[in-house]
Amino acid sequence: MSAYLVLASANILADTVIFATFARKKNVMREILNPWIGNHSGYNCFGCNPTNPMGMQMHFFWDDEKQNIISVWRANKNFVSWIDTLHGGIQASLLDEICGWVVFYKLQTSGVTAKMEMRYRKQILTTWPYITLQAKLEEQRRNIAIVKGKILNPNEEVCAECTCTYFIFDSEKSKEMGYLPALLGDKEFTKEDIIEQMLAQIRKPRKPEDFISLQNF
Repeated sequence: MSAYLVLASANILADTVIFATFARKKNVMREILNPWIGNHSGYNCFGCNPTNPMGMQMHFFWDDEKQNIISVWRANKNFVSWIDTLHGGIQASLLDEICGWVVFYKLQTSGVTAKMEMRYRKQILTTWPYITLQAKLEEQRRNIAIVKGKILNPNEEVCAECTCTYFIFDSEKSKEMGYLPALLGDKEFTKEDIIEQMLAQIRKPRKPEDFISLQNF
């Protein structure tokens, strides 16, 4: 009887070790490389051009396990509405941008926003070190794509969320509109890596062109 108990205890311990190992495993992502940088003379997107001094300069990362895109972003004083509060229009722009990149990467085409529904849940402060955006394809019906996005505070609480409906182009129209394939970089990042690079930029400012990609960090 005692031998069975010892064996059972050993199996439980082994399962616990395996579970703890998986629990400690950090999710890794790969950067979605911006294909328009240096390849389109008219490119100066307010959302994703890292060298646009007036823009949001967003970077995007693909999480293959969760099948979604994330972006870690920090506001500055140019995006304030009320004191220390991120403007609601900027929140909508951030979400529209990341949801659009779901179309670019996941569906490998381009399109236009047909409808966007916003829900503001909590105040977003511009004094926070960062916020996290997430977006995921929910449904595709022929040339219509439904993408859902959300903004989370540093405590992982949802502060705003959206449902975007996109009219997506066929390959011929997409190419005509200037679409270029969105590819992944080779380097893997955890969310902590991305946050650290952002904080490093605050501690020791670099030129915007240094942040075209995180592949060299």
